[in-house]
Amino acid sequence: MVRSTSRSVPATRLLAAALALAAAPAFAADTFSRTVFFGDSLTDAGYFRPLLVQQDPAAAILGRFTTNPGLVWAEWLADYYGTDATPNGNGQSGDNYAAGGSMVANDRLGPPFGLTPSLATQATNYLAANGGRADPDALYTVWGGANDLFSIAANPSQAQQIIGAAVTAQVGIVGTLQGAGARYVLVPNIPDLGITPSFRAQGDAAAAQGTAISAAYNDALYGGLAANGLRVIPMDTFTFLREVVASPAEYGFGNVTGTACQPQITAQSITCNPGTYVSPGADQTYLFADGVHPSSAAHRAIADLALGMIEGPRQVAVLPRSAAMTGRGRAERVGAQFGAATQHEGRRWWADVRGDFQRYDHGDNYDGAGPALTAGVGWGTGNLVYGGFAGYGRQANDWGLRRGDWDQGEATLGGFLGWQADSGAWIGGQLSYTQLDIDTNRQVPIGPALRVHRGSTDGSNLTAALHGGWRMGEGALSHGPVLGLVAQQIEIDGFAESDPASSTSLAFPDQEFDSLVGSLGWQASYAINAHLAPYARLTVDREFEDGAEEAFAQSQTTGLEYGVPGPGYDDAWTTLTLGARTSVFGLDANLGVSLNAGEKGGKQTTAFATLGGGF
Repeated sequence: MVRSTSRSVPATRLLAAALALAAAPAFAADTFSRTVFFGDSLTDAGYFRPLLVQQDPAAAILGRFTTNPGLVWAEWLADYYGTDATPNGNGQSGDNYAAGGSMVANDRLGPPFGLTPSLATQATNYLAANGGRADPDALYTVWGGANDLFSIAANPSQAQQIIGAAVTAQVGIVGTLQGAGARYVLVPNIPDLGITPSFRAQGDAAAAQGTAISAAYNDALYGGLAANGLRVIPMDTFTFLREVVASPAEYGFGNVTGTACQPQITAQSITCNPGTYVSPGADQTYLFADGVHPSSAAHRAIADLALGMIEGPRQVAVLPRSAAMTGRGRAERVGAQFGAATQHEGRRWWADVRGDFQRYDHGDNYDGAGPALTAGVGWGTGNLVYGGFAGYGRQANDWGLRRGDWDQGEATLGGFLGWQADSGAWIGGQLSYTQLDIDTNRQVPIGPALRVHRGSTDGSNLTAALHGGWRMGEGALSHGPVLGLVAQQIEIDGFAESDPASSTSLAFPDQEFDSLVGSLGWQASYAINAHLAPYARLTVDREFEDGAEEAFAQSQTTGLEYGVPGPGYDDAWTTLTLGARTSVFGLDANLGVSLNAGEKGGKQTTAFATLGGGF
């Protein structure tokens, strides 16, 4: 079952919402270049507001089909990504073209506001204003069909034809946008009309019909998109609102059958305001504003659903990056043994304990920490050293922003070969295989509730590394250039999350991630005495492989596979390592810390302690 926590009083809920707006994560601002919405009253952010203001200047806070002045889901979504969801039309020039009453294909003309553009007209107007091209980095939403279904009540015998025509038109809109360059199109399905107050008030037969025509539309819509090879981001509002109605208290709702706006059932939410609420705070405790439209709190929950669908794949896409960071830390520590190993003839053992720490966007993207142990045995003969090593480590990672966590286990086997010239030049190579074990707990905040979807998967990391340098200087001071090259081939097996019947549960495909990091710098050490030699190393590092451009998932309730922009990371930084070589109980010891700087939004730190000796 989906695990949820609840419950928040309305005042706390409003405060949490305000804080969410104020603290929108910095990394989210780079996800989409803009958000463009085509739709009906479920997405309308104030298309008719200028006309209302002409009649009454006090109507400036009205115009949304919800419990005004609350936001609709599109505005919450745009706030998260730092984009625009203000209305477009009636003299307004924002990126939200949705208009209450819109049908999918046919414009409507009549009272009280005159022309209501269809979704097809909205998309046409957008493309005309943008030179016929769609921004490939924008997020588009195409959500319609409810008003087409409402017309079935007057023509029940035409239900199949009405649904077929609307679905064909909606699929065509998506196809037109993608043909013009759009890559990311969010297509929510229609909520279950049978659970709305309007259909409930008409009796069981009407409610059953509302459910049936909604399900028929949704099946035809997603089936039509798949049949035409159109990849979209699905959003299962049909299942989602049924889940909320089944357990309203978990999501902070006290009423899911009545309306927050007066008069009951027949209220028109476009003019609904706190003065016409059934009770103070009704916008936060009622699921519905009027007979068919969500309240402000419900819109916030719908936005959370959308964020879960978009951000879920991006969260799981960081798994191979985390493995690459710990893999690079392990390779660096093995590489650090070459110099020490070649100083000894015969056999030598060493054991390295380290802590790896990683943090991105102040922890809002993700952060993690964990210990690792690597131990090896080497044989030195003349200028040559060779040997093997094994290791085990664990990372406890957190996605931040109440989005869950994952545990990462690593078991490694490898070998190394090094050579040191009498002149001070040295070079060493290593090859290792790491088995990855990953357990995920992805959380999806829905208003005051917190859903948890669990997953488990395996993976591997094949690492090859080359380190070299040249030691120069005489006496106590030793210094010289250093270079390194660490190549990793990481594979993460696909997996499906728990609760496959939940609207927020996802499945993820296999992931492959190649990393090639080159380093060039200088190191220096100073032997204070025979037992203590502090040292420092500074390198400039560069990632030469590109990260995945997109992250992928599959909605388990709709079965649709989709892609979203992958998380981007900086590819250049510097690394400073500070440490000291000494002796402990007759054993060689190396203590230090390595930390990076200059990586946009990212910090990586490794603290280490190594002991070794001959035998």
